[in-house]
Amino acid sequence: MRVFATGGSGVLGRAALPRIRALGHEVVAPGLELDLFDPTAVARAVAGAAAVFHLATRVGAWRENDRLRTDASRILVDCALDAGVGVYVFPSITFVSPERPNTLSALGGERETQRFAAAGGTGVTLRFGLLDGPGTAYERPDPRYGATLNVDDAGEALARALGVPSGVYDVCRDGESVSNERFKSAAGWRPTR
Repeated sequence: MRVFATGGSGVLGRAALPRIRALGHEVVAPGLELDLFDPTAVARAVAGAAAVFHLATRVGAWRENDRLRTDASRILVDCALDAGVGVYVFPSITFVSPERPNTLSALGGERETQRFAAAGGTGVTLRFGLLDGPGTAYERPDPRYGATLNVDDAGEALARALGVPSGVYDVCRDGESVSNERFKSAAGWRPTR
């Protein structure tokens, strides 16, 4: 299967793409030369792919990160649908970002993945715990912001996403769960009933 991936040189790309290749898939992962906001360029890049992984982020450059999760996701889904791609995978988050509590753009990316699924493809959103390990901001798990996940496990989860049905999946360390504590921390309120 030909797999097209954005963000191949990023933390998730470095963890996931070797695992996807190990499953016998051909991976095409252009670098920064591909303008993800140019629909014509993206359509050419996606042509012939059976699956699209949207792994590109710009953590710390928040405006661009938001555009990657919303505008680039919309363009990728449009192009993937036009090209007859069967699978679209988007990594999202289960935590409130320590640097920036506004995670609405992640939800925008999730909506685009759901739109892909509603059009008949397999749309998979993986909501990851706060990543730790090589290449991340955290050497060890930091549970202050909710569930956590080692980046290598995130890479494995992404590779396995090729074989799951459409849906939104929480992925965190075994024994951890997504809890109300992250919402309480961000909003100062949690359900009491």
